[in-house]
Amino acid sequence: MGAVSGIVAAVAGLASAQLAAAAGRPEASPVTAVGGAVVDLTPVAVREWAIRLFGTSDKLVLGLGILAVLAAVAVGAGLLAVRHLPAAIAVTGGFGLVGALAALSRPDASWRDALPSLVGALVSAGVLYLLVTAGRRTRPAGAVQGGAGAMDRRGFGRLVVAVLAASAGVGLGARRLGAHGSADATASRARFVLPRPTVPAPPVPAGADLRVPGLGPFLTPDQDFYRVDTALVVPRVDADTWRLRIHGEGVARPLTLDLRRLLARPVVEHDITLTCVSNEVGGPYAGNARWLGVRLGDLLREAGVRPPSEGGPADQLVARSVDGMTIGTPVEAVMDGRAALLAVGMNGRPLPFAHGFPVRMVVPGLYGYVSACKWLTELRLTTFAAYDAYWVRRSWAQQAVVKTQSRIDTPRPYADLAPGRVPVAGVAWAQHRGIERVQVRVDGGAWQEARLGAADGVDTWRQWVWPWEATPGPHTLEVRATDGTGAVQTGVRTGTVPDGATGWHTVNVRVRALGSGLSAGADRE
Repeated sequence: MGAVSGIVAAVAGLASAQLAAAAGRPEASPVTAVGGAVVDLTPVAVREWAIRLFGTSDKLVLGLGILAVLAAVAVGAGLLAVRHLPAAIAVTGGFGLVGALAALSRPDASWRDALPSLVGALVSAGVLYLLVTAGRRTRPAGAVQGGAGAMDRRGFGRLVVAVLAASAGVGLGARRLGAHGSADATASRARFVLPRPTVPAPPVPAGADLRVPGLGPFLTPDQDFYRVDTALVVPRVDADTWRLRIHGEGVARPLTLDLRRLLARPVVEHDITLTCVSNEVGGPYAGNARWLGVRLGDLLREAGVRPPSEGGPADQLVARSVDGMTIGTPVEAVMDGRAALLAVGMNGRPLPFAHGFPVRMVVPGLYGYVSACKWLTELRLTTFAAYDAYWVRRSWAQQAVVKTQSRIDTPRPYADLAPGRVPVAGVAWAQHRGIERVQVRVDGGAWQEARLGAADGVDTWRQWVWPWEATPGPHTLEVRATDGTGAVQTGVRTGTVPDGATGWHTVNVRVRALGSGLSAGADRE
């Protein structure tokens, strides 16, 4: 009964904490706050390992891990409570204090963010006291003797069920309150109509999409676009109340804009490939989309900003998200004429919440951690010497230009292939430099020229394909690209830290013997 009491008390505490968080800030809920703190404190190598292992499910795994730890502590507290109730109450309070401190450690936190964890700890301690005290008075079902106020085990079970039912009601109330809190944001996105671009993007060139089986589309659908960020709860921002502040060093005319005023400026459309710095060689964290927005460089000039090349005092633009994330971008890069955007649209629709609605940054040629701030709310001009943004404080480079990369999408690693002609195909990217050439080789032999899909400017990836006459046996396929400056992709393999991975993508396959219907595994056996 001690273990049951501990678990039920934890459930009641979590439900109460969720209700308190829903009434304030969802990011202040204990699991979310502790998860964010864990992400902050996790060494870079461990975080990169988690991304490689779990992909975009890393946040789900983290949340489940926190709940598992909480369950273990709850069982321990319940067992302790049977022998020493005050000590168990202290353990419960201590766990609540951990949640409160984690919430206070989050960017832009206030003292109110500590309340959900403290409320949860108080409720959990109260329920634990109630159940353990009742459990001590239980007698076996059907027993005649019993002290004053004694209940049988069925009575204890009914009490447990009652507490769980009340907790479920509180949890449902928290969910509905949270849904109500985000309803305005959801409604604002539903009402939002993308403006017509003043400068529309030209149609994707014929032949840009090679349509090879196993090769993804040239433009990545919203639902398939990668998402790598630290937000355990996706912010849902109301477009009607959204504001953007532009200020800092060298800003002659500070601006505060709502969405209507922002979009009163010329709106442009541009195809841009984004890449995450956590993308391993051959990894999936790259995607290509058609973005709609306002040119960031023009907006900064309107505020009186001059880039360093023109004598401006600020060389870093620090973008801040509504959840406190900070991302530092070179001022020169966003003002050198490239299509650096404050984007509101993605592939012809308003930005999805998961990709930054209502406004995010998109800067071609730079990795996302130094350019692609989502849920944007502030732009501050400063210097790299004066301020380190979030990821820079965690061992990543201050500035990071996207490296030339290429990837084999088909055939897949360890594929079992029939002999004969096999299309080897994939994508290559070197944003803001473009791709001029892709070469493939087999088993370390001579490099062979792949056929490139049509180029859609220098800011997007290019698809490529090479017809391979596959012969029986195991084989190793490699790919490399040459960018628009003539630089050949390096074959030196490095990890993602501090400024992106390098190396040639390698895929190992096996080609069956002529006339063989056995799998590669059966051949080996």
